[in-house]
Amino acid sequence: MNIYVGNLPYAISHEEVKSVFSAYGEVAAVRLVKDRETGRAKGFGFVEMHDDAQAKAAIEAMNGQEIGGRKVVVNEARPREPRPQA
Repeated sequence: MNIYVGNLPYAISHEEVKSVFSAYGEVAAVRLVKDRETGRAKGFGFVEMHDDAQAKAAIEAMNGQEIGGRKVVVNEARPREPRPQA
């Protein structure tokens, strides 16, 4: 299951996010989104967990919790919507 994690501190690392979510099960991947032009973090990312039960436990436990002084928003990621072609 792919999990959306929003309102992350801009300076957080992949390892820190993986460590937090590993408490609920095996983390397959972490992807923090960065601005293409500046390379700065945008404050959100995605955590992939293969086991849906572990992923749901992580969502329930982590939504609204503080990471680095910020209350994070955690929920199941929705599929990306197609962008209109320019």
